[in-house]
Amino acid sequence: MNSSVPPPQGLAGRPRIRFIDVFGHQVRVAIWSGPQGATPLLMLNGICARIELIAPLAEAVAEGREVVSFEFPGAGESAPPRLPYTMSMAAAFTARLLRTLGYTTVDVCGVSWGGTLAQQFSIQHRRRCRKLVLAATFAGIPAIPGSPRTLRELCTPRRFNDPAHRRQIAGDLYGGKARGGGRLVDDLEHRYGRASHIGYLFQQLAVTGWSSQPCLWRLRQPTLIMAGDDDPIIPLINARWMATLIPHAILHVVRDGHLFFLTDTTQTSRVISAFLDGRPRPPDGGPVPGSAFQHP
Repeated sequence: MNSSVPPPQGLAGRPRIRFIDVFGHQVRVAIWSGPQGATPLLMLNGICARIELIAPLAEAVAEGREVVSFEFPGAGESAPPRLPYTMSMAAAFTARLLRTLGYTTVDVCGVSWGGTLAQQFSIQHRRRCRKLVLAATFAGIPAIPGSPRTLRELCTPRRFNDPAHRRQIAGDLYGGKARGGGRLVDDLEHRYGRASHIGYLFQQLAVTGWSSQPCLWRLRQPTLIMAGDDDPIIPLINARWMATLIPHAILHVVRDGHLFFLTDTTQTSRVISAFLDGRPRPPDGGPVPGSAFQHP
């Protein structure tokens, strides 16, 4: 049975928090109420991330539409998965969750690992996805990886579970404004929480060997790709490659790192909202020319 519980302290915008059953898994869901009439936005989070990580961006975007996000099994307070799964299975899980919540057509925004799931969902359930936003993500193999040191840090959830280690490596791992440390790194303390080893492992396995590249040419959704120009985890060249493969894609480059959606939530939300609403892109001084989104 669906249940509602008060949102935890520090969760932006005080969304409605629910636990729902999806394929026998209890899943933690957050819904930010917004104006009626606009297409709801599904926000898919990074690897093993709690809702709290994406909450500031969700709250900002919810000024113009309803926003829903959830913790994938094994992340946050959602029940852990029983068996490994593929990205195709993860997309089917997401579709069932939306159906359980009563959503039909949604816009989809995926951040990092959530961006890979967003691509798979938009390919596999294309009639349910109106517009697509891909932030700080890539299209699977082949890809240009980060440095060996960066890849080593991504192999385990230590950065989630060891705050001292996270403070030590955050600048080199996330790049951009995180290189300055300070408030951003401290803010990750309550946004990360502890990560499940099995949840982290299964999300890694799902994306290992996965690629959307053979299918991206089939996407007909208008697509916004956002990427930082100093992202050690997913170098910018990967976003440029995606932009060439997706027919109706535009690329918005941010002068920041992997966590630009946290370091400049206001500007990120303005760009996303303008794209979803079909309005001109707000100026940001970035290296990508053009002042308006181009739609088919």
